[in-house]
Amino acid sequence: MSMIRHNEGRLVVGVDLGGTQIRVLALTDGRPCGRYQGATTDEDGLGNLLRKLWKRQQWSARTVAALVVAAKGIWTEGERRSLAQRLDGLAGRVLVVPDAQAALLGALDGQAGVLILAGTGSIAVGRDDRGRWTRAGGLGPLLGDEGSGFWLGREWLRAISRGEDILPALALLRSRNPVGRIAALAPGVIRRARRGNRDARRIVSVGQAALAAHIVDIARRLHLSSPVLVSWAGSVLGDDWYRAGVGRALARVGLRARWVAPARPPVAAAARLAEHLAGKNSPATRKNSR
Repeated sequence: MSMIRHNEGRLVVGVDLGGTQIRVLALTDGRPCGRYQGATTDEDGLGNLLRKLWKRQQWSARTVAALVVAAKGIWTEGERRSLAQRLDGLAGRVLVVPDAQAALLGALDGQAGVLILAGTGSIAVGRDDRGRWTRAGGLGPLLGDEGSGFWLGREWLRAISRGEDILPALALLRSRNPVGRIAALAPGVIRRARRGNRDARRIVSVGQAALAAHIVDIARRLHLSSPVLVSWAGSVLGDDWYRAGVGRALARVGLRARWVAPARPPVAAAARLAEHLAGKNSPATRKNSR
């Protein structure tokens, strides 16, 4: 981590703990003063990684006013509290939030709307103007992830694995990282769909419709005003052609959407949340944030 040291001002830290990468952003009085990026560690190893960074920068709970971790795969209050407790002692206040929530806050700059995410997996999260949250999808490769990279790759393998021609599928299933390897097929599926391959076009169309359905579900549950503000994240939705198909699927079911490019990354949103958390001074707030 490259740091500019500040003797004065309030230091806060945001962390984006994703599926493959961990990103750390430190702010002093709202200005970036350091960054770190590396391969994702598991939740149990997160505390050790951050403590090494803290030691390198000579930080402590007395110098870091607040730490917010946006973590993949964490949703329940119990999960959030458990991870926050394992990070105790790193900052004056510690808060753990789902990474998809931080992604939405960053993408829409705190406005009400929906974030649709499709990378290896898929999920949609939404927030209304009163701060209420909800989600759709995000159940993982066994129960969901419709329209994601894994889902597209899996459906393509199903389409081409006919009769005795099953060796490619078996090789991927027996690999060390079958979900990741299958998800890596998605760009090829999308390219084939663009070129008119019948199987690929059918698969892509179903995936786009599934992602659109998640957006509709959230918009209706939160009673979001039309046109619904929608942003995106993830490598699959980074493909303009694929994302445009999700927009067309929304139009077919009658939902008006206003698509906006993500305003800032999740780690920046986590750091902003840390700034907000650092401004809460009451003992009760501190207790509830952990």
